Amino acid sequence: MCHASYSTSCNRTKKTCGYQVRYGDDSYSVGDLATETIRFGSSKKAQVALKNTVIGCGHNNAGTFSGDKESGIVGLGGGKFSLISQMGSSIGGKFSYCLAPFTQHSPVPKSKIHFGTNAIVLGNKVVITPLAKKSPATYYFLTLEGVSVGKKRLDFRQVAFSFEEGNIILDSGTVLTMFSPEIYVKLEAMVKGQIKLPTVADPIGALSLCYKSLSMEKIPIITMHFKGGDVKLGPLNTFVETSDNTMCFAFAASYGVPIYGNIAQMNFMVGYDLKKKRISFKAADCSKQLH
Repeated sequence: MCHASYSTSCNRTKKTCGYQVRYGDDSYSVGDLATETIRFGSSKKAQVALKNTVIGCGHNNAGTFSGDKESGIVGLGGGKFSLISQMGSSIGGKFSYCLAPFTQHSPVPKSKIHFGTNAIVLGNKVVITPLAKKSPATYYFLTLEGVSVGKKRLDFRQVAFSFEEGNIILDSGTVLTMFSPEIYVKLEAMVKGQIKLPTVADPIGALSLCYKSLSMEKIPIITMHFKGGDVKLGPLNTFVETSDNTMCFAFAASYGVPIYGNIAQMNFMVGYDLKKKRISFKAADCSKQLH
């Protein structure tokens, strides 16, 4: 699901409808709307066909995606044209994904997505947090009460800003986890305090806190304190390789709505139950075949 805004327009003479969509990272796609039958494999070994599914045929696309590496973008948000909304009651409001980790040296991994009853996240160590009811419906809003670095906690209710329900968006289409500058500065200082090594500049110039030859055991556990439960992030969720010998903190400052990005979600089964209005997290090895 992508942090996006879109618009449509129709030409009755030519019997065509166009669309424009722009994402939070300024990627965009412009083209024509069409309807098509989409077929999926099924756990029951029979294909499932979704007839008259609205899709966009992009003719002018630019940004962080390119036509030679991927076929398109799957919309998992709550908007009326997303795949999830168009699947409707057939999936009972349930889907889940498991994002496999990637590194500078490994090929693009294959991640898993499930729909319907097969998407339910089960087990003793499942963390469940409620979805907050906010608009726009495209986004999935969670309530994050604080973040801990090691044993030191930053409680959002004690930071000088208006704490509210639904203060962060869960988004599989955004790479980094984004906080307000006020929160990010405090969080970065906590991480620096735990990793007592000299910092370096990011070779790409995109991230704020970077280290040279940082070993995994030096990276502290960062815990996300969601309403209803805590999600503990490992080193792969909090630092990303930006060159052969540089690792950078995969969090950033933004003046927009805070976002829980996809690096933080890697190696977790993330389950959405839109009927019960809740999200489930369970640590997993997403590079393996899961149910």
